[in-house]
Amino acid sequence: MEEKNARIEELEKLMLAHDFWNDKAKAHALIKELSELKEAILGGGKYDKGPAIITIFSGAGGDDSEDFSGMLFRMYEKYAAKEGWGLGIVHKNENDHGGFRNITFEVSGKGAYGRLKNESGVHRLVRISPFNAKKLRHTSFSMVEVIPKFSKTEDVAIPEDELSIEFQKGSGPGGQNVNKRETTVRIVHLPTKLSVHVDSERSQQQNKEKALEILRGKLYKMKEDERKSKEVGMYVSKTTEIEWGSQIRPYVLHPYKMVKDHRTGVETSKVDAVLEDGELDEFIEAEKDL
Repeated sequence: MEEKNARIEELEKLMLAHDFWNDKAKAHALIKELSELKEAILGGGKYDKGPAIITIFSGAGGDDSEDFSGMLFRMYEKYAAKEGWGLGIVHKNENDHGGFRNITFEVSGKGAYGRLKNESGVHRLVRISPFNAKKLRHTSFSMVEVIPKFSKTEDVAIPEDELSIEFQKGSGPGGQNVNKRETTVRIVHLPTKLSVHVDSERSQQQNKEKALEILRGKLYKMKEDERKSKEVGMYVSKTTEIEWGSQIRPYVLHPYKMVKDHRTGVETSKVDAVLEDGELDEFIEAEKDL
């Protein structure tokens, strides 16, 4: 145990060095070693070792915010690929420009939830709008919600009379030319107004089970956040405003380039590496102490 603690202290000192990220392959290897050592000694949250389910909601900003949600999705997609994790879309509401009004996806891989859970919150983008003919600077907002993949019922039991379940027509797997079927499921938890929309599975029953699984995750996360009494926008409710007040991280592309996390103070000028290549390790490592 003493050897492990000494190695953890050594690794944490190495990570503070100004040239730590010069050799990215080595840095990733050391980060992985540190995570495994901490997991072996400190344990972690109940669902930290399992998959994560992420939803991105567009906020104030119209087409720009929906485009920003698409950028965030691709950022997490690249990060998941670098970690060797799988990613599957559960539901998406896409606009005509390739952006998303909202999108829900599952990230499957060891430790996915533990590493991504503190990405929850409001993200802000500042840039010259590609949708504005006058090329004016525009600010966009998107909310990221991260919950654990949750299949067991004993931790969060949901009485049937607290649920509103709707079935809608969807094309389902196979493309646009197949017959429309009522397989899409939307479930609303009436006391909290939390809702889940799933259309990724082949049958109505499978979509219902997936929706209930996600809803349990949302409720579990809500209870955890209430227990911690941390007002950091970690879950979405009717009172959450996806705008200035609750932002955790701005991505500035104009008039200068910077990504800075307001909670940890971590910042970088390599905005393209973060958004386009999923270079999130510095931010996620700093978030572990939140």
